[in-house]
Amino acid sequence: MLHPIESSTPRAAAVEDDPWHTGAACRSDEAGLFFAPSKEPTAARLAREEQAKRVCARCPVLLECREHALAQPEPYGVWGGLTAAERRVVLTRRRRRDLELRDSRRLAAEPRRIAG
Repeated sequence: MLHPIESSTPRAAAVEDDPWHTGAACRSDEAGLFFAPSKEPTAARLAREEQAKRVCARCPVLLECREHALAQPEPYGVWGGLTAAERRVVLTRRRRRDLELRDSRRLAAEPRRIAG
């Protein structure tokens, strides 16, 4: 989800020129749909997040948005069809996978000893 920005500033104009931002489906929706108000009841939060995810599901730049949110990492809101908790799970899995790949490469590079 993009934060609403004032397009009259030079910095805002530069952000709006970014290709993935300009194609985002959330640009026409209210930011409140993607970010929780304080002390939001659980049922209301889940319903709001599902509504936000439906907007994301039809978004042509869903993957770009998701990767942006994972790279930052964005701590709040629905970005790229994922909640903050779902993004934390993805990041944890990526870190674990990267560690496993690094360890397997290290083991493959070590000289093998022949038992004798």
